[in-house]
Amino acid sequence: METKNVNIGSMPQKPQQKPDPDANVKSSLSKIKNKLIVMSGKGGVGKTSVSVNTAIALSKKGYKVGLMDVDLHGPDVPRMLGLTGTPDVSKNQKLNPLKYSDNLSVISVESLTPNKDDAIIWRGPIKHSAIQQFIGDIEWGELDFLIIDSPPGTGDEPLTVAQTISDAKAIIVTTPQEVSLADVRKSISFCKTVKMDIFGLIENMSGYTCPHCGESLELFGTGGGEKTASDAGLNFLGKIPFERNVVLCGDSGSSFQDNFKDSEVTKVFEKIANNLSKFV
Repeated sequence: METKNVNIGSMPQKPQQKPDPDANVKSSLSKIKNKLIVMSGKGGVGKTSVSVNTAIALSKKGYKVGLMDVDLHGPDVPRMLGLTGTPDVSKNQKLNPLKYSDNLSVISVESLTPNKDDAIIWRGPIKHSAIQQFIGDIEWGELDFLIIDSPPGTGDEPLTVAQTISDAKAIIVTTPQEVSLADVRKSISFCKTVKMDIFGLIENMSGYTCPHCGESLELFGTGGGEKTASDAGLNFLGKIPFERNVVLCGDSGSSFQDNFKDSEVTKVFEKIANNLSKFV
């Protein structure tokens, strides 16, 4: 099997001097006020949807937001935002992130690969280097928030973020069912082990209202996320109900919050953005 590597560091450089990656990372982070990594103990809980919609909600409040997709093996952020094309090079010889709006900019490995369906087959050291470049070699500028969408679990990517961004805080996403909550407890343990503060926990896919009869159905159980947050002494940031249009908007690359402004889902993300805004 052929292994295809993606070179995300082939930016123009001064031939006389090789840039210091650590210095670049430190310089970029010094301009970013709040760094938040969105984690989940397992896949399929809607973590990327939460990352994308949290970033959009914050940007709508007027904050400058960066969205960094470090789910290197399953990068979905550009597709969910309807972003195409590749980053260009800034006057400082860094890559400009893709612009979703005046207040929201995005970087993802998907935007740097010629064929979007190629598998990214990287081991730990390459992933570590890629994430460092996503921070230090991208022209983020001054940001109020950097939202980091990580892959499920507690592997290389969240560990690199924890080691590279010492003041990052975690937002943990779960569904109400016990199998998901058991994995969330592992995410909580991970954060404690690496000494990463947890901003709070979000329960996604929390109930579904039938559009025909109006009956409320608890597809994945109820209350588990709130109880887990309470037991662990964490902020509970809200319950996001299951909404079919969130899926449709994500697949089509359109903004759910723009299309369904009065939805309960939109209101929950506005609440989450209000909680986060207390830190600016």
